Amino acid sequence: MATSPNMVKKIWLTFILGTISATGPLSIDLYLPALPEMTTSLHTQTSLIQLSLSACLIGLALGQLISGPLSDKFGRKRPLMVGFFIFGIVSLLIAFSHSVYLLIFLRFIQGLAGASGQVLSRAIASDMFSGSLLTRFYAMLSAVNGIFPVISPVIGGFMIRFVSWQGIFVLLAIIGFLLFVAIWLGIRETLPPEKRLHGDVVKSVGVMFDLLNDSKFVKLILATGLAYGGLFSYISASSFVFQNFFRMSVSNFGLLYAINGIGIAIGSAIPGLLATHFSEVAQTKFVLTSTLLTAIGLLLSSFFFNNLFIVIALVFLIVTQFGMIFTLTTSIIMNLSLKNSGSISALLGLSQNAIGGIMSPLVGLMGTGTYLPMATAIVGCIGISLVLFNTVRFKPIKD
Repeated sequence: MATSPNMVKKIWLTFILGTISATGPLSIDLYLPALPEMTTSLHTQTSLIQLSLSACLIGLALGQLISGPLSDKFGRKRPLMVGFFIFGIVSLLIAFSHSVYLLIFLRFIQGLAGASGQVLSRAIASDMFSGSLLTRFYAMLSAVNGIFPVISPVIGGFMIRFVSWQGIFVLLAIIGFLLFVAIWLGIRETLPPEKRLHGDVVKSVGVMFDLLNDSKFVKLILATGLAYGGLFSYISASSFVFQNFFRMSVSNFGLLYAINGIGIAIGSAIPGLLATHFSEVAQTKFVLTSTLLTAIGLLLSSFFFNNLFIVIALVFLIVTQFGMIFTLTTSIIMNLSLKNSGSISALLGLSQNAIGGIMSPLVGLMGTGTYLPMATAIVGCIGISLVLFNTVRFKPIKD
């Protein structure tokens, strides 16, 4: 059976947007296996090399506050192209860097530039679709995006066996330039001039922060940000839980981490299949409740079982449901308004990165001798998220 031209275009668009939205995994997970070599090569301390990771995360968070408002004023395509061209250039500069301090600075700029992919992939989808169609498209987008956290560390680990750490950043540069060309040739402008914000850039930024005056919007971005906090609680604690507490080998943990990443991708796709039968709001309430109950089960197991296979099963269920939550809440938030999609997406991304960044060290401070801190953090994040979500009246924000 022949594939229709429209279907081919939709698959191509999903692939491009899914790839550009994966800036985080590409910028972070890909070079994690190279951190020890970079510490030796640059004659520096581990803490300074780790600071390059934090610098990129900060750049990814702040960059969304720049790309979002700019896209509402100038359209989606130009900020995306500029962002990935700069991403490619900076990645090349990193490959030729011989100073850890220059590395940290360039990683911050790399994050700023790459943030355009995260924020504008959501905005472009919102320009093109709405309602259940948007949910189904986000489901496909999230499924593509979910592949990268799984394969990035594997690719990075494979490369570091044959090339120096600089080769990873050369690869990132190539990816940046290829995406620049793909955006140029493969994505049309989705925000026509008549729908753009008028006035100077300062006004565009002001319009973005005006969204924070709407209590419904604030509750929703906090609810989805807290769900990300639950995910980052798992990410930051998982290696300690499975390798130190359960004595799992590094290779087995890597396999488990990849399987859970696939679970997130599968979960991300499920809401799209259910969108024609159940509303996004009903699905979200159900999944938040079921995730909370599963997390409580994980917490209780730390007192009664401490069984590796039970923990693996519960964690897989939790992260799969996280995938569903992210697709659903993103669709609900981006459906709130037909205008300022870039600004809405920017604040959504900031909430996710900020709360995720807070929860990662917080779980570590709670202790790594057991999985109780991880389970407690997930229960707390999802519990508060559910409470916030249930207090929202789902009426569109007025344009």
